[in-house]
Amino acid sequence: MRNIMEINGHKATISYDPDTELFRGEFIHLNGGADFYADNVNDLRKEGETSLMLFLELCQQKGIAPYKEYSGKFNVRITPELHAAAVAAANAQNLSLNEWISQTLQQNVP
Repeated sequence: MRNIMEINGHKATISYDPDTELFRGEFIHLNGGADFYADNVNDLRKEGETSLMLFLELCQQKGIAPYKEYSGKFNVRITPELHAAAVAAANAQNLSLNEWISQTLQQNVP
């Protein structure tokens, strides 16, 4: 997937900040900020490793769970037309809307 870097088994989104002329990485699925910056990809990876290590150590020291928990439920706001089209697509495959959305996400999310 574009703009995702995996560091020690953890995924981070990567963006470029033209104001600072630096790449910025931010780990996802963590309970707090563990972002990192560098002007090239190799240094960005090194900074990410350091940032992640420090974040996880701090969580351990403070007894804080480092990872976000997900309930498996989320609300999505879409147009009524798209809602109707999704229901029709689910029915055409003999699936509930929930099953169809879950399968569609599984096919499209790495």
